[in-house]
Amino acid sequence: MTVNRMVSIMAGFMVLLSLVLAQITGQIDLFHPTWLWLTAFVGLNLFQMGFTGFCPAAKVFKAMGLKEATNACGTSSSGKGCC
Repeated sequence: MTVNRMVSIMAGFMVLLSLVLAQITGQIDLFHPTWLWLTAFVGLNLFQMGFTGFCPAAKVFKAMGLKEATNACGTSSSGKGCC
């Protein structure tokens, strides 16, 4: 487990927890279609990406030609280290 994956898991969990707590306390009603479902979708994507490593947004951005971040050695952050 990497720091980046754990951050995604924690962020997704907190987003989902905030929605659940708001539903329980009556501040929102998730049973009616609203923009809050977009928040739930983002939270679920963050949470699952932390475990699986699959991110739909990353696939789209790669298809658009964006490059992955590189480390100080110039290799991909997902590749094996060169230093």
